[in-house]
Amino acid sequence: PRVTEGDTLPSVDLDGPPGETVNLLDLFKGKKGILFAVPGAFTPTCSVKHLPSFLESHEDLKAAGAEVIACVSVNDPHVMAAWGQVQGIGERIKMLADTRCELTKALGMEKDSVAKLGNVRSQRYAMLIDDGKVLKIGMD
Repeated sequence: PRVTEGDTLPSVDLDGPPGETVNLLDLFKGKKGILFAVPGAFTPTCSVKHLPSFLESHEDLKAAGAEVIACVSVNDPHVMAAWGQVQGIGERIKMLADTRCELTKALGMEKDSVAKLGNVRSQRYAMLIDDGKVLKIGMD
């Protein structure tokens, strides 16, 4: 079943920077923030439009109360780290790899991208999170 507004985020371990594990529920515990997902790092639309839009809105999101802004994609942590470097993310957005597609499946957000990207990926979405609870979901 797909995640809905009012649900609690699943307690899933994701890969942060290579060698670092990040539990999603712990990341948002006691904090407000944004979790957004893209089908693939370095893909044209995600690189030109989606990630840059959150980077450009970073200060406004922080001013509105976002303590955590995290980007997740079904990729490996090295790819996500490299994509963050190329995009000039720094510490502004937490780049997370859903390496085994566990979060994407737990949220019911799978997208069949086998023909274009070689495997199942995540749909594009953004969630407003407060203390691990999904307040709003926006789908692309």
